[in-house]
Amino acid sequence: MNPIGLISMQYARPFTAEHFHLFRKMRELGFDFVELLVPEPGEINLAETRRALDDAGLGVVLAARVNMQRNLSSDEKNAHRAGIDYLRYTADCAAELGATVVGGPLTGNPLVFAGRAPLPVSEDERLARKDRCVAGLQEAGDHAAKMGILLAVEPLNRFESDVLCTTQQAIRLGGDHLVHFQANENHRGFPGTGSTDWVAVCRALHEVNYKGPISLEPFRRNDDRFGVPFAQWRPPHEDESERLAASAAFIKSHLILTEYRR
Repeated sequence: MNPIGLISMQYARPFTAEHFHLFRKMRELGFDFVELLVPEPGEINLAETRRALDDAGLGVVLAARVNMQRNLSSDEKNAHRAGIDYLRYTADCAAELGATVVGGPLTGNPLVFAGRAPLPVSEDERLARKDRCVAGLQEAGDHAAKMGILLAVEPLNRFESDVLCTTQQAIRLGGDHLVHFQANENHRGFPGTGSTDWVAVCRALHEVNYKGPISLEPFRRNDDRFGVPFAQWRPPHEDESERLAASAAFIKSHLILTEYRR
């Protein structure tokens, strides 16, 4: 059975020492690991975090936080270099926390979360971005590999990135290269409450024999205020434990039943 996890942002952002008691809560709700945002320097004590995770019996996967100042795709040398150094830092954090995977939009160039729209670029620049990303990922990946850490590049939709956007490279075609999967609804709510075909999704994962971690990121809450986009994270305003437990069970049941499909 794939380990099922929950992103730390479900409860708080930033997630600091005052929230460590939630690790045990996640375990009680049926989650096997937490997808923890890579802490900024000084945000949390890594040794204390690892002890809290171990005490709760919870594993951990890290999610990188790129921005325009640390951006592999950038043609600005300082930003590109900072992007590589940041990914090296994420691998160092993973090693200290006992994680083996660092995922996220590692290629950089964020759009909506950086408050900017995509700008047209020449074909030469488009290809140059790819080359810069590949070179940066190779350097950072070599550093991570020495510690047994995998860097998982996440394709994002066209509103969040203009570097790697399609899922054509994911699931069936990704095959053996899949190392982390996020089970998100089409409206970013709790799994089973949207229109995602979870039978087909879990069948595809089964067909490629994916055994890695599966994270839940249900950010969509009962908040339909005017001008609040789906992409905007909001802290919880009520106890969501029952829905979170049901979500973990929902995904696990689909994974199990897919294996028994005739």
